[in-house]
Amino acid sequence: MATPARVGAGPVRRFGNFKGGRPMSDATTTTKPLHGDAALLRAVGSFALTAAVINVIVGGGIFRMPSALSTQMGAAAPLALVAGALAIIPIALCFAAIGSRVAATGGPYTYLSATFGQFAGFLAGALMWISNVASSAGVAAALSVQVANLVPAFAPPVPRALLLTAVYGALFALNAFGVKLGARAITTLAALKLTPLFLLAGIGVFFVDWSHISFSLAAVPSWSALGASMVLVMFAYSGMETALVPSGELRDPARNVPRATVVAILLVVLLYMGVQIVGQGLLGPALGSSGVPVADTAGALWAPGRTLLLITACISMTGFLMGNLLGTSRLVFALGRDGFLPSAFGAVSASHRVPLLALIVHAGLAWLLALGGTFDKLALISGGAICLVYGLVSVAAWRGQRRDLRERGDQPFVLPGGPLIPAMAVAAMIAIVTTLTGAEWQAIAIALVALVVLYAVRLVLARRGMRA
Repeated sequence: MATPARVGAGPVRRFGNFKGGRPMSDATTTTKPLHGDAALLRAVGSFALTAAVINVIVGGGIFRMPSALSTQMGAAAPLALVAGALAIIPIALCFAAIGSRVAATGGPYTYLSATFGQFAGFLAGALMWISNVASSAGVAAALSVQVANLVPAFAPPVPRALLLTAVYGALFALNAFGVKLGARAITTLAALKLTPLFLLAGIGVFFVDWSHISFSLAAVPSWSALGASMVLVMFAYSGMETALVPSGELRDPARNVPRATVVAILLVVLLYMGVQIVGQGLLGPALGSSGVPVADTAGALWAPGRTLLLITACISMTGFLMGNLLGTSRLVFALGRDGFLPSAFGAVSASHRVPLLALIVHAGLAWLLALGGTFDKLALISGGAICLVYGLVSVAAWRGQRRDLRERGDQPFVLPGGPLIPAMAVAAMIAIVTTLTGAEWQAIAIALVALVVLYAVRLVLARRGMRA
């Protein structure tokens, strides 16, 4: 069992560092909430982090993406995944680089805070929270559809609402009893959902009709179709930023973050390519009209496989929601720790060292959106916002390496080529977000304006308090 970290006695440090407090006696540690990263347990190792990254990425997207890509791209759909891999691998390397240099909990929020200051960190954290609330709600809505296919009694509005309430209630309970329990649940869910998916890809490839698949650029319907499909692909590939938020609970982040991130991304790209190719090779044009494409693909191989993959989809989406809640609650914790939200958000429970208020707020917002939202609409908003976050993190990785930032003093992961990889990542994100529609840009812009106003109000209130 890991030994609880002692609460630091140093001065308050903000924006990318932890907020320290006074040492507490045994009596106070059992009766009062603790504050700051020093109160968190460093209990997550390399294997658990790799599982967390894969678990969050392989969530709802993989079970909807094959049919959507087939509709937009036809036989050339695998090219969108290749293009997405070329875009996400530089992003993963940038996350590995800056994640090995910044130790405090918060992920992209603390990365940008440590390299460009509080306002940049706030924007990254706000965008990420918007993306994660939308993605959690969208996947929960998709989960209700999968469950209704298995048990039609959950299709009506009231049973659907009760199902979503029970799901978020169970996820909150698992997270509320400590990061170790949450990490173990994530590892278990990852194994349960990945095994049938890898089996489907590995066995199905021997039955593929390759006439339904093309890797030729000439088979791309149009460049606009390729660009539009990339938003969905990036949403499907996203998730590492959420899994890396609990940096304050990672053991040896300078070694574990790069290893876990790169290994997880490579495995995910391999899995997604396999599932897409097998789906197209077995179902052909019918893949584009399938509501449950992965389950229908499994059914084409083996009739009972359809039910098995529907169950797998439910497990996978539940795992995604689990990882989303674990990671995003730590982001909200970091915003409270550094004064952007009330300080209560930066407190952790004395018994299990988890940010209970952050868990409640994030789960509650996602639950409300899931009750009335759909996967398709929420995924586009989430995908667009996360591309903006990825661009910002790539710039932070370049600046952190240029300044040789080392918050823990460990040997960090160094990007080869200096600014080359961050520049490639930023260029890819710019190319993708230019394909967003006006409605999607409007939703992101409204959210950003509202959050900037909130930031300004809190800044003014803080200055008045200092003067007083």
